[in-house]
Amino acid sequence: MPGPTTLRTLLLRPLLLGLGLLSLLPQAMAQAQAQAQAQAQAQAQAQATATADNTITEARDAARKRDRSRLAAARAAAQAAQHPLLPWVEYWDLFGRLSEARVDEVEAFYARWPGSYVEDRLRNDWLLELGRRRDWTNLARDYPRFRMNDDREVSCWWLLTEHLAGRDVRDAARSAWFAQRELDDGCNMLATAMVDSKRFSADDVWRKARLSVEANRPAAAKAAIGLLGNTAERAAGEALDNPARYLRRDAGTLSHLRQELRVLALMRIAANDLDAALALMDERGRHTLSGEHAAWAWAYFGRQAAFRLSADAPAYYRRAWSLLPKAQAQAPGWSDETLVWGARTALRQASARERWPLLLRQVEALGPSLQAEPTWVYWKARALQGLAKEGPEGDAQRAEARRLLESIASPLHFYGQLAAEDLGQPLTLPAAPAPLSAAERETARQTPGLARASRMAQLGLRDEARREWNFTLRGMGDRELLAAARLACDQSDWQLCINTSDRTRTEVDVSTRYPTPFADEIRAAADAAGLEPAFVFGLIRQETRFMATLKSSAGASGLMQLMPNTARWVAKKIGLEFNPARSEQIYDPPTNLKLGTSYLKMVLDDLSGSHAMAAAAYNAGPGRPRRWRDGPVLEAAIWAENVPFHETRDYVKKVLSNSAVYAAMLNRQPPVLKARLGTPIGPRDAATPVNGDLP
Repeated sequence: MPGPTTLRTLLLRPLLLGLGLLSLLPQAMAQAQAQAQAQAQAQAQAQATATADNTITEARDAARKRDRSRLAAARAAAQAAQHPLLPWVEYWDLFGRLSEARVDEVEAFYARWPGSYVEDRLRNDWLLELGRRRDWTNLARDYPRFRMNDDREVSCWWLLTEHLAGRDVRDAARSAWFAQRELDDGCNMLATAMVDSKRFSADDVWRKARLSVEANRPAAAKAAIGLLGNTAERAAGEALDNPARYLRRDAGTLSHLRQELRVLALMRIAANDLDAALALMDERGRHTLSGEHAAWAWAYFGRQAAFRLSADAPAYYRRAWSLLPKAQAQAPGWSDETLVWGARTALRQASARERWPLLLRQVEALGPSLQAEPTWVYWKARALQGLAKEGPEGDAQRAEARRLLESIASPLHFYGQLAAEDLGQPLTLPAAPAPLSAAERETARQTPGLARASRMAQLGLRDEARREWNFTLRGMGDRELLAAARLACDQSDWQLCINTSDRTRTEVDVSTRYPTPFADEIRAAADAAGLEPAFVFGLIRQETRFMATLKSSAGASGLMQLMPNTARWVAKKIGLEFNPARSEQIYDPPTNLKLGTSYLKMVLDDLSGSHAMAAAAYNAGPGRPRRWRDGPVLEAAIWAENVPFHETRDYVKKVLSNSAVYAAMLNRQPPVLKARLGTPIGPRDAATPVNGDLP
């Protein structure tokens, strides 16, 4: 029986003879065979790639489950295939047995993958292991090669080796220890050595204890106090474990130890029951705590009250300032978190006479890095304007305020936009940078770290992809960053695209910082829900960076990060057929956008049309901004700055700032933020009903 090719030839022969094309038949057959061969090769290559990629996901799963035999087999398969992600497989394999590894084995790994993320990631892990082994020689030798240098425990181990070598590391060691949140062996051993050698004082120990209690880390506080001896350690256990009982004892004249423990006990109680702490302070602390100790306690009470948006918070802060010894009048030593909450609560004061002096005092006590942040540059400028006397006497303060506003004015972030509007400057989006050359784009495409990260992302290993990508970006100039951002955009990895573009300093490509994927779908959903498309773009940029398949650890899914229960509730309200059991439905962009924009519109309507409150509700649930609006009527920017949750506060400001930029892009108008912030925010009108069904 003739084969398919022969049969086609026999059937076509009479036609070709009639057309005089018989001489072309061999060429046509050769082309058909070449096409079939190319197709078969492509299929085989695709199958081989899929098989090799399965090896990587198999290796990751084996590493997570600590299945050494499976991981060894996957490593052998990846080595045989010379897979581009082999460095990761070797890293997972060696990391899983690092406690047994030898120095030469680790050095060989470094040599195989020099300059890569996994080399430095393993160095981080190895330095921790060397610290656990007390191998100071190899730790001191390897640490200078650590490029990320972002692990606090590793820093503590290194500082310990420097201290043991006779070098003065007190200031760096003190900073590292104070910044430690969780107990770890390296920082604890460093602190022990510094106390034993009298490089850390008792005051350092007590400051560490207070900072630990502020961070709700009582175990770290106890560990610190234990450095002062068994008596202090036992007393600290009682004060921190049962603070109310400790405080109710008839203390009589308090020693320095008992004053410190009383402050810690009051802080422990205030964290959960501020009223109880205040009652105990009035009962026992008025005449027994020294000025500095009493000031710290009242400042902490102020912080707790400010976090609760209590009208009493400013009075507590003023009392704290009044109790400080003169030597600490400008630098009280309170934590930055306590100081910034003092600044926020000052903003909530209705009277400018009360607001601006307290705000200025709190901001000027912040550390240099926080004072330089746009948030506090902006509010310091506003305070100087508010305190400036009329006429020539106030010109210097007004000039300083203007200088501060000019230093942060920008169309691309919340306080930069506010500053520019306060200055009356017309804001325009940055001009597009010069187009990337073919060579620049090819260099990005050929950069090994970016290529590995892209491959990891395609395999769904986004955490590893993000870390490798970010490591590779270190030290890049603006043009290289723009090329990397464009590479990510071309691969529709909008998360890496935006985050990379955000890093440029002088050349800003708005099209990659604020991309518009799913533009038609977003516009259609926004229009159908009665929302401004720019608001939806701004929210999605903050929620998911336009990654349609993302799922949070809490279960929120899709472009607009909908929880299953919320999606089901909204679908029922708008009459959309929705089945949570069909997981693909919530990831479908049009469906997700329809549900998300419908919910956002319901939230916006429930919260008096305030974009700031609606953004807060979308992030933290509608019940919280309903509570947060109670109290004085506030400028919307002040309300946003006083949102108690850090994540939600940052979210609100970024959504509104993003929306201003998208409005400028979509409508070809200058970015305007103040109009978007809207009218002042205060208690709900009693006649306005609450949509109590909103999830």
